[in-house]
Amino acid sequence: MTDAAARPPLVRALWGATHPGPTLVVTVLALALGIAAGVEPWRLAVLVVAVFAGQVSVGLSNDAIDGARDAAVGRTDKPIAGGAITPERALGVAVASAVLAIVLSLPLGPGLVAAHAVALASAWAYNAGLKSTPISIVPFVLSFGLFPSFATLSVSPPALAAWWAGLAGAALGAAVHLTNVVRDLDDDRRTGVRGLPHRLGARASVMLAAGGIVAGALVVFVGTDAATTGVVFFVAVTAVAVAAVVLVFVRPPGRAVFQLTMLAALLLAAQLVVA
Repeated sequence: MTDAAARPPLVRALWGATHPGPTLVVTVLALALGIAAGVEPWRLAVLVVAVFAGQVSVGLSNDAIDGARDAAVGRTDKPIAGGAITPERALGVAVASAVLAIVLSLPLGPGLVAAHAVALASAWAYNAGLKSTPISIVPFVLSFGLFPSFATLSVSPPALAAWWAGLAGAALGAAVHLTNVVRDLDDDRRTGVRGLPHRLGARASVMLAAGGIVAGALVVFVGTDAATTGVVFFVAVTAVAVAAVVLVFVRPPGRAVFQLTMLAALLLAAQLVVA
């Protein structure tokens, strides 16, 4: 079989380079927050598609920019590093997707357009170089901090999300960054990437992520009056986060620690939606 015959179809290769898991999770979270905020159906549909397009642009630009680094560490599971699609083509689709995301945001009002543009610019700045600096966490804090307002800016009249929602979103973003990078610390060091988690180390990054998640859960609990539900979520988030911290001291940070921390982050996201 020739190399050309072994390559996946273009659309499948592009989808594989979008970071499908995070792209779908963020899109579903936008849907859930929109439903919780009472966004009317047509606006909700537009919001979800706009967020999906934006996440596609972020994922594709990340892999397009990192294509050479991924190839250098043998990440042939990634379509660009494996040669299934060129970085130039992926970057072109990423730019088109970013433009589409902003165009789709237009019917929902200038507030959403501005918030979405800032969030996308922040994410692209991370991909383009901020990931290798001590402030690598800032784009995640900013973008996720704005994210709960996507739903509330899509209703009429539009408004920013409650303060506690923004803080919880920022905590969630910080945790996602600190935890996700832990899996790739060694590969990143080999290719010159030295963001905040690389400077802190795996154990400190997991501890900081867990602490941020608990703080986010506490903010949501304090900021809302859903007493029973709030207590349940806060206890669940705290228990999982503490388990992750304990595990990181028992054994070297690995897949189990990553999964526990991400579970705590997902519980925080669910708490945010319910609240």
